[in-house]
Amino acid sequence: MVRIAGIDIPNKSIKIALTYIYGVGRTIAVEVCKKANIDPDKKADDLNSDEIAALRKILEDEYVIEGRLRTQVAMNINRLKDIACHRGLMHRKGLPVRGQRTKTNARTRKGKRKTVANKKKATK
Repeated sequence: MVRIAGIDIPNKSIKIALTYIYGVGRTIAVEVCKKANIDPDKKADDLNSDEIAALRKILEDEYVIEGRLRTQVAMNINRLKDIACHRGLMHRKGLPVRGQRTKTNARTRKGKRKTVANKKKATK
């Protein structure tokens, strides 16, 4: 099993296998294969050590991936929270950030429904 950027790459075509790395999508995977002169349809286990080293070097030098990217994203979200802009407030509250409606349909961000009990009528 091939290991790149701390991730075990499955034995699929290399253009698909590279997408298992956080921050690498299909487009970047194909670009990296072209830069390393590797056939994108080649299986990951068929790569020799020189090809793996070339992939590793290109990904680490030219792209922000895995831990650095996660840190960068977290810092961006914290910055929004600190300056208390609308997006930051929505992040704080755990609501949708990009302008979606929240009266209905925000279940993924809001979580499971919390039932609120009705007030009992006063008896005379």
